[in-house]
Amino acid sequence: MEDWTQTLGTGPLLSIAVGAVALILILIIRFKVHAFITLIVVSTLTAVVAGVPLSALSETLTDGFGATLASVAILVALGAMLGRLVEHSGGAKALAEALISRFGERRAPFALGIASLILGFPMFFDAGLVMMLPIVFAVARRVTGKSVLLFGLPTAAAFSVMHVFLPPHPGPVAASELYEANLGIVLLVGLVIAYPLWYLAGYLWGMFVGQRLMIPVPAIFGEVDEDQPSNPPRVRTIVFLLLLPMTLILFNTGLNSLTSVGVFDGDSTWVQALSFLGTTMMALLITVIVATIVLGYRRGESGTAVEKLLDSALGPVCSVILITGAGGMFGGVLRASGIGDALADSLSDLGLPVIVAAYLIAVAIRLAQGSATVALVTAAGLAAPAVLAGDFNSFQVASIVLATAAGSVFAGHVNDSGFWLVGRLMGMNVKETLKTWTVQQALQSVLGFVMVVIVYLAASLL
Repeated sequence: MEDWTQTLGTGPLLSIAVGAVALILILIIRFKVHAFITLIVVSTLTAVVAGVPLSALSETLTDGFGATLASVAILVALGAMLGRLVEHSGGAKALAEALISRFGERRAPFALGIASLILGFPMFFDAGLVMMLPIVFAVARRVTGKSVLLFGLPTAAAFSVMHVFLPPHPGPVAASELYEANLGIVLLVGLVIAYPLWYLAGYLWGMFVGQRLMIPVPAIFGEVDEDQPSNPPRVRTIVFLLLLPMTLILFNTGLNSLTSVGVFDGDSTWVQALSFLGTTMMALLITVIVATIVLGYRRGESGTAVEKLLDSALGPVCSVILITGAGGMFGGVLRASGIGDALADSLSDLGLPVIVAAYLIAVAIRLAQGSATVALVTAAGLAAPAVLAGDFNSFQVASIVLATAAGSVFAGHVNDSGFWLVGRLMGMNVKETLKTWTVQQALQSVLGFVMVVIVYLAASLL
């Protein structure tokens, strides 16, 4: 692939991408072809039509698949194990009843969303989602006759808002470095917009959709046990298990941010050790081990019973993992084809205001190839020279950072692995995921952009 150069222009490449997305939707929605097979077939056809050399075809396909699985498979598997332990022990039901007792059935979605905003400060989107969903499902089961979307969408949106707009998450941190922005001011502006943005694009949208689209609570983390213990774990034990990975991950993200601004020496052994323990994989692994002891062995479960319980958690999520990986394969093919680069080059020549150009470039690349990270880094890389050369104050630069981040999350669809993760975990088909999650991401992007533009304009008066 190093010696291959894309010779097609932006028009043909865009047509290929649109045609590929349309073919995926037709095969899955109209002809009911399994999503995993569809994504592999269309990814292969797209690579061939886009001119990817046959000698590099297999590597291109497997690279996208493998890169996605490397970040998703372990997290989903560990999250499923944790969820099964919490569900089987009766802890999810106990926490659900405590939440409803404290906030009432009507306020339960709001309470779940606020909890997810807090947990989402250090936790990555996918890790936080798979950890929180067992609690969400338990609350949804407790409030009978309601769609799971009423509780699931505000929760997922909360993790998404925090992941996109708040340091120390990698997106805003990467853009801040490229724009040479003050990370503290980026964090301040992100905190200002996070709650109202979630309330509008997450909570209210979840209430709207949840009342109009009935999705039953899925059994992805196992069916409700009829023989749950009569003495479930205390609520504070479950809260501790939810806060444990958040605390560990904060070691990683917090120390990395402080190291980047020179507070700590990144080469120090203690910094590296805590950072390693705070990686998402290790944080979830440690939490599962602690949960196995606290919710399993210490409650009288035999080793064989606990082993079978954990094993039973993996089967239902295999489909989610494989389909998510295939979605990453499709996005990887689109990236390898050069569609994102071609679109970025075309948009960068339009002469728009920097904050608008950065947002639109990120939106175009996000729609074309799926990866929010690629969209953000590419857009920030193209806009960085204009930002660095311009006469912008610190709050304006921070606003441009967050505008770029807002564009990178716009309308995630079938070329985004996160689309498949959310849809399959919540038991939705492709059409339902497009109507709910894709629209939510578009609302989050547009409203987020409007909010940071307001901050940008206010900062220009300083």
